[in-house]
Amino acid sequence: MLYRLVVHNFADIGDHKIFPAREIQRVEGQFALPTAVLAKVPQGIEIDGKSFSFEKFLEMNQTVAFLIVQNDSVQYERYFRDYYASSIVPSFSMAKAITSILIGCAIEDGLIGSVDDAVTVYIPELTTQGFDKVTIEHLLQMTSGLEFNESYSNPFGEAARYYYGTDLRKEINKLRLKSEPRKQFEYVSGNTQLLGLVLERALQNKTISQYLEEKIWKKLPMEYDASWSLDRESNGLEKTFCCINTRARDYAKIGMLYLKNGKWHDTQIVPEEWVKTSTKIDTANASASHYQYQWWLPTSSGDFMAHGILGQYIYVNPEKNLVIVRLGKKEGKIDWWTILPSLAEAL
Repeated sequence: MLYRLVVHNFADIGDHKIFPAREIQRVEGQFALPTAVLAKVPQGIEIDGKSFSFEKFLEMNQTVAFLIVQNDSVQYERYFRDYYASSIVPSFSMAKAITSILIGCAIEDGLIGSVDDAVTVYIPELTTQGFDKVTIEHLLQMTSGLEFNESYSNPFGEAARYYYGTDLRKEINKLRLKSEPRKQFEYVSGNTQLLGLVLERALQNKTISQYLEEKIWKKLPMEYDASWSLDRESNGLEKTFCCINTRARDYAKIGMLYLKNGKWHDTQIVPEEWVKTSTKIDTANASASHYQYQWWLPTSSGDFMAHGILGQYIYVNPEKNLVIVRLGKKEGKIDWWTILPSLAEAL
């Protein structure tokens, strides 16, 4: 862990190259998103009283990929800084939303009882730490009361150990609670990694990557293979709080799946009720109005998004029948939480 932390220091969009990973295969004859005949192309943008061409704005804010899909067609697609449609970009925390999708599928498949199940139903060794009071829903809502340092740069913090470490199961067994669940919202990655271990235990003889391949990757179907980074090569556990590695167009398909309430063409892939529950505002039991089941809710208008460090976004606006994917080397010097809803409103 210390070697990885010292050498690589901070999260980078090339990090998919430094961790072991499990492959996630697409099906042959994959579906390519069509390009709109009369595309709605953003011409320019004004920031702090200054006008920029849209492409200049994207490039100067360290964007590597920007994709707009509206009415099932690509309206706009640009790549920068030697990145292309085929270039892999790690999801970082966008993987949290995908982990939530798999939890919903596992409940539908009868592998997990319900969101009301205690964590200790699947991880009984955490009973002595008080996790029998923590449910799957508490983890989904970030209201578990988990004690967890979210700093990636602090080598003694949990986030750094989870990201760079080589034994997530051992680290999970060290987790403690600092408060009773349902007291407050606190975004920490440990909640999602706990969901990952719950999912692994529920799947039994199947890896999380295999389940993602089976339930999502081959059913959509995706344009490219993907991978999910592990803590270690031998008997590794997927880093479910981060680290799915794929391309902009396939991130867009995740957004399109939720735009269509979990349905792809005539096939219901994710339960419709799970999608609706995952993207509605719910402040019950200390839940935050801007966060639901590992998805962010940037406004009160029904839009939602997955967000990863360095400015990775899958933004979905059902009213506009719209999905935007933004991938970057860094966030840049602007607020995407404001820019993305404003751009959607203008389209």
